[in-house]
Amino acid sequence: MESPPACLPDPWSHLRQHSPARIALGRAGGSLPTRALLDFSLAHSQARDAVHAPFDPGLLASQLASLGCPTRLLTTRAGDRREFLTRPDWGRQLSDESRKALSHPLETPAPPGPPDLVVIVSDGLSALAAHRQVVPLLAVLWPSLQEQGWRLAPICLIPRARVALQDQVGDLLQARLALTLLGERPGLLAPDSLGAYFVFGPRPGRTDADRNCVANIHPAGLPPDEAALILLRLLQRARSEQGSGVALKDETPFLPGTPHSRLSHDH
Repeated sequence: MESPPACLPDPWSHLRQHSPARIALGRAGGSLPTRALLDFSLAHSQARDAVHAPFDPGLLASQLASLGCPTRLLTTRAGDRREFLTRPDWGRQLSDESRKALSHPLETPAPPGPPDLVVIVSDGLSALAAHRQVVPLLAVLWPSLQEQGWRLAPICLIPRARVALQDQVGDLLQARLALTLLGERPGLLAPDSLGAYFVFGPRPGRTDADRNCVANIHPAGLPPDEAALILLRLLQRARSEQGSGVALKDETPFLPGTPHSRLSHDH
């Protein structure tokens, strides 16, 4: 009797040590093995939970205050999570109350003259990302900008905001640059990934081509402290070259294991 043929090793298996991607999962008949199926179901549930997780701007404000970062709370036209998800345009517009508030004097003293930069923080599509990544990122970025003499507006904490809201906020404050930090659309590997988008000369009518993005900010992707250094370099160039978007590229040589920026789209 002939012996059964030897099982051939999966040629993809060795690649799993280099990537968290779902490759070489094996099979049980025509289906996935139970462990792979359960892992996928868990990741899918975590991504769904991240989209609907509550955002606590008060907690974030207290954490940022410990870093010496002044904050102010604003709102968008999206009054709840359902409106935010079904009416993306409302997340790109301030509420009437917040729009009026930006024209009033701040209780927190600010440097005279229009700010060089306004930072906007929002949950976006993942409050988990905002709560986990914003503080360690700003712990590096904020003091670095202060040391370089940037005029910084108080950080705007705005629940249920989309990226393009930075155009209206920056325009009302007459800021030279606007930077938005918000949760990215959760994936099946990273429900807590933060995106950082900035634009020079924010004003209504700006498009994605005018913006730059440093994406995938989380410990297993681009660590927040490293993202802060990339943002610092790009913001410096945007201010000196008076431009952003497709005309502004991160020209730092890329080496394996070195973080790099990329242009992305509005969330």
